[in-house]
Amino acid sequence: MMLNTVLKVYVPTKVFLSQQAKRFAQQTEGASGIEYAIIAAMVAVVIAGLSPDVQTAVTGIFTKIKTGLNPPAPA
Repeated sequence: MMLNTVLKVYVPTKVFLSQQAKRFAQQTEGASGIEYAIIAAMVAVVIAGLSPDVQTAVTGIFTKIKTGLNPPAPA
């Protein structure tokens, strides 16, 4: 049952992202890269909500990104 649900989300998402990647390669606008990054982040959040293992991995990745964006503490 869970596998069916994951596949129903994964397959259309995979097709959508591959189509968007092809369009992205053809476009030269700067804003489209940001839009695709936002879409990828939203997909990651949806997948993370479906699987605890994926949720842990995605949370770790976003935590590393957040830590990297924070300025270092003054010494």
